[in-house]
Amino acid sequence: MAINTNERLQEAFSLALEDRSRGYADLVSNSNAILALMKEKGGFKTFSGPSIRERLLYAESGSYTRYTGYEFLNPVPAELFNDAEYTAKLAAVSVTLSGEDILKNAGSAQLLDIMEEHISAAEKELVDRFVEDLHDDGTETNQIGGLQLAVPTTEDSGTYGGISRTDVALWRTGSYNGNSDFSAATSAANIHDQYTRVLISHTRGKNGPNMIACDATHFRMFQQATVAIQRIQKEGKSAKLGFPSLAFAGAGYELDVVLEGGIGSAMPANTSYFLQVGEGLRFRYHADRNFVAFGGKQRPVNQDAIVQHIGFYGNLTIANPLHQAKLITS
Repeated sequence: MAINTNERLQEAFSLALEDRSRGYADLVSNSNAILALMKEKGGFKTFSGPSIRERLLYAESGSYTRYTGYEFLNPVPAELFNDAEYTAKLAAVSVTLSGEDILKNAGSAQLLDIMEEHISAAEKELVDRFVEDLHDDGTETNQIGGLQLAVPTTEDSGTYGGISRTDVALWRTGSYNGNSDFSAATSAANIHDQYTRVLISHTRGKNGPNMIACDATHFRMFQQATVAIQRIQKEGKSAKLGFPSLAFAGAGYELDVVLEGGIGSAMPANTSYFLQVGEGLRFRYHADRNFVAFGGKQRPVNQDAIVQHIGFYGNLTIANPLHQAKLITS
């Protein structure tokens, strides 16, 4: 009888996770303003192969020619593209029920309740750890390359995506310090101007950052600045999704300023990221492992328990560094 009960529980456990896993990608993306806008802009993309490759246009052809009549044109061969190559990373959380938990909650309703609690706890851990990794530098074992690696403070050193930032200037993102680059520490009095200057430096034509993600200190400064100039804020996409945000408007720009700081935030202090999510900054995942339940119904051979896993296989990538930058206050 105990074996049959366990088998039924394993089946129910597996079905519950399978049903909920259809929404895990949304659960993760909807937990964070950067990820939510990234998905909205089509930045969650699959990959295939042993590694993730982003094709980059890194040079012009050099064939532009001013001419008259029968003067020769200049159809020179040119290497226009290069590939950035990223290593996909695996991560998972495990949902485990011990035999003791099963026996202590023998009624079907009680078992369903405890299954729900364990699954919800695993889902929360999955979201929290992934958002922490999003803001980290990728140095932990098997960690994705987060924003501190993708948009570093020292932009002209190291290798990212297999390309040297020291040797290839076009592969560098921007990094600005209020004191050293704009002659004054970032404050409510100058934050709008500093934001504008960073945006101008990373915009070409219609292409540029489409969001500013900032910690609590910079968010508060920007809010104080908007109060001081009595600017009426328009509700943007991030606000409609439920994230604290303000609207930046000025010098031809209009985009969301979102709060990435707060209780337990992994966002670095005194920092604002200027990001072009979707076209420029992406999360690439394997089609068979996009925040899904996997592993089937498992029972460890040396433990009295049943186990299921939820996880992903992928990495954060940049396809265009020109439109990514950060502003820090030291």
